[in-house]
Amino acid sequence: MTALDDRPRTAEEPAPPSRPDLHARTTELLRLRQAVRGGPGAGATEAQRTRGKLTVHERLDLLFDDGTFVEIEGFRRHRASGFGLEDRRPHTDGVVTGWGRVHGRTVFAYAHDFRIFGGSLGESHAEKIHKIMDMAEAAGAPLVSLNDGAGARIQEGVSALAGYGGIFRRNVRASGVIPQISVMLGPCAGGATYSPALTDFVFMVRGISQMFITGPDVVEAVTGEKVSQEQLGGADLHAAVSGAASFAYDDEESCLEDVRHLLSLLPANNRELPPAVAPEDGLDGLDESLLDVVPADPHQPYDMREVIARLVDDSEFLEVHERWAPNLLCALARIDGRTVGLVANQPQHLAGVLDIEASHKGASFIQICDAFNIPLVTLVDVPGFLPGTQQEHSGIIRHGAKLLYAYCNATVPRIQVILRKAYGGAYIVMDSRSIGCDLSFAWPTNEIAVMGAEGAVNVIHRRAMAAAEDPEATRRVLTEEYRDALMHPYYAAERGLVDDVIDPRATRPVLAEALRVLRTKQEQLVPRKHGNPPM
Repeated sequence: MTALDDRPRTAEEPAPPSRPDLHARTTELLRLRQAVRGGPGAGATEAQRTRGKLTVHERLDLLFDDGTFVEIEGFRRHRASGFGLEDRRPHTDGVVTGWGRVHGRTVFAYAHDFRIFGGSLGESHAEKIHKIMDMAEAAGAPLVSLNDGAGARIQEGVSALAGYGGIFRRNVRASGVIPQISVMLGPCAGGATYSPALTDFVFMVRGISQMFITGPDVVEAVTGEKVSQEQLGGADLHAAVSGAASFAYDDEESCLEDVRHLLSLLPANNRELPPAVAPEDGLDGLDESLLDVVPADPHQPYDMREVIARLVDDSEFLEVHERWAPNLLCALARIDGRTVGLVANQPQHLAGVLDIEASHKGASFIQICDAFNIPLVTLVDVPGFLPGTQQEHSGIIRHGAKLLYAYCNATVPRIQVILRKAYGGAYIVMDSRSIGCDLSFAWPTNEIAVMGAEGAVNVIHRRAMAAAEDPEATRRVLTEEYRDALMHPYYAAERGLVDDVIDPRATRPVLAEALRVLRTKQEQLVPRKHGNPPM
């Protein structure tokens, strides 16, 4: 049978219109791609710049190696109707998803486009995010979210809320499996804040990013308190007060550069080791400067960061939660080319005591390191837990147990270095031999005891001092006797609770060798569904 279009035609009958060939279709495709990348128009882009923010593709270009980003579902449109939505169906539906390379390694990402529906989440928008999250988990590669959205799309009702539920469920499922990094580059309110809270690291930029459950208007209506968005949930607030932000920056460029740096320190997933990078400085020789950084007097403060800088490759480390709970330092760095997690008391702040916030900070960091095969090095100079009714009534027992649980549960190589004092329960909690650290080293300035000599004498010899003719002279003599008997540098080593008392100048090569030996450590926990950590 002859097709209708192939039948003979008379001279007067016009020929059917010709179909576009592949050249024309390809030209149309390229034009459409360019239009999609350009967004809803110059006005929307200018409004984004007026807010001091980059466009979605400018951000992705900063995150990924040049020319490596591959976008998927760029032509996706929502299918919702009502409230005028049927007349507004822009491509991407307000979120760009895909993957690329960071320092040559695959990373998945999704990025809100505030120019489209204010970056709000609707059904199609959420489905795009769900897909890229599933792909990241299946591929075993990190996931980065660039958040700049106004929350759930009100016009789509419960469908938008269900979309967030799907994101939260995937955040939890991927937790400890692949690194998840949230970068806050705009507003984040209500339930939308829980996805960043479920991820491993949160980056914020001053002036443009905020996170809060209820906005300033609601706060004022309910409590009468007037507060700005920055005061309620800005970068500085979350970096220094709430602890919700791991890092805070002045601009997007430096923020995204550190996201790239963080990714270079992490493995792709929980089945791999972090990438190794040969250090530019060598491990040979002794570092004489370490003898001057740490004062022998246990009451004299110093900056633990100066010690860390001398122990890690090229003096470079990335401090996590730098401004929150500053009495405990947590940092990622490399020793002999391989990533380590450092946990250290900071004598410059509260003498380095452990308190509620420090315990929470340390526990979270240790869990991340353990999940992603990053060995732990703990630098100890701790006078104890912070005393007082405020700490006790706010639950220091429960929160301090978080730090203890995290250490006891960690199966990665664990090395303890005691620089000076290590008193009481805080000594135990800071990864002592008794809770499972693999190797414990101490400097010759170490003092390990139930409490300081002065406090111990006050308890033990209270009656003797009260009866003495010169109580202060008696106190000094008894204090020295106690220190000589129970707090000399080799007391713990004699009892096998410290593996070696080392030359402080040799700390870096000692750590490098210990980490090398422990690199193949294998430890299995007792079979169980999961533990029951203090919450």
